[in-house]
Amino acid sequence: MTNIAPPYPPSLISLGWSTHFADQLTADDAGAEPMRIASVHRAKMRAQSSERQIALSLSVRVNTSDYAVGDWVLVEPGTGLLLRRLDRQSLLQRRTQGARTQQLIAANVDTLFIATSCNEDFNPARLERYLALANEAQTTPVIVLTKRDQVDDIAPFIAQASALQRDLPVVAVDGTSDQAVSALAPWCAPGQTVALIGSSGVGKSTLLNTLTGKTPDDEDAQLTGGIREDDAKGRHTTTARSLHQMPGAALVIDTPGMRTLHVSDIGPGIDAVFSEISERAADCHFRNCTHAHEPGCAVQAAVVDGTVTQARLDRWRKLTEENEKNTPVETGPRGNKTARKRGRR
Repeated sequence: MTNIAPPYPPSLISLGWSTHFADQLTADDAGAEPMRIASVHRAKMRAQSSERQIALSLSVRVNTSDYAVGDWVLVEPGTGLLLRRLDRQSLLQRRTQGARTQQLIAANVDTLFIATSCNEDFNPARLERYLALANEAQTTPVIVLTKRDQVDDIAPFIAQASALQRDLPVVAVDGTSDQAVSALAPWCAPGQTVALIGSSGVGKSTLLNTLTGKTPDDEDAQLTGGIREDDAKGRHTTTARSLHQMPGAALVIDTPGMRTLHVSDIGPGIDAVFSEISERAADCHFRNCTHAHEPGCAVQAAVVDGTVTQARLDRWRKLTEENEKNTPVETGPRGNKTARKRGRR
């Protein structure tokens, strides 16, 4: 049983334990063991302690869809019974097509590594979606350009990625080399949690194996796969989210490839991505300006003077309209409101 009274043991801190979680403990939690959710499946979950990983025993009231990889939970020693989940510091989630609720991606993430390869997979519009997701979850986004060894000039990719958000860190790596470990080290200090996200085929599994010190021959190494040469698209080699420890350093959460990312409930996250537009919008003559045709539009003036590009404005408009369409609105009397999708009675 792990001692969770301060000062906290280094082995627990290395898993990401902090006062945010310790302050939630009560006298009723005496004897419970804090663990982090390492994997979530439809009917089972595994959790990681500072010493081991176990399959959790779940009561009939537990719905695994309410838990995310990276969650901190309290577990009954000996039985492995899940007692309760602690409140999160951050949560990455997305809305899938047709779903009423958000799909949980990862919890208690400090930094989101948004991976994209230096080939036809590089897609500014898709990266902006990932950035909005990271901003809304209040995690630090970092663009990780993979396969830098396969291009003659990395500079154009770095320039395009850096322009997607103000003060955005961009790192180019060869995922098969230890150079990737040193390049990403500033975000991988002991106790920090990073998550890997991106499309299939960009080299996330290869990068994960390098960061965790695994070789393809290791039993618990992530499978890796190639890409189609005609469109640079890959096949899914990661089929579930999972938590891994880096040697003496951070924890990393791997996620399945996402080629489609619908946005919902992330208005402030979008504003942070397109700050050059959201800031100029405050100077528009009309408060509900669409930045398309209204007189006195400060954003259109910024397009004319080159401060805002037309391509960015077009992508902002598409993302904003999609977010408004997918974000449920609350209706009904106060205290008994229900959510419904826009455009439906």
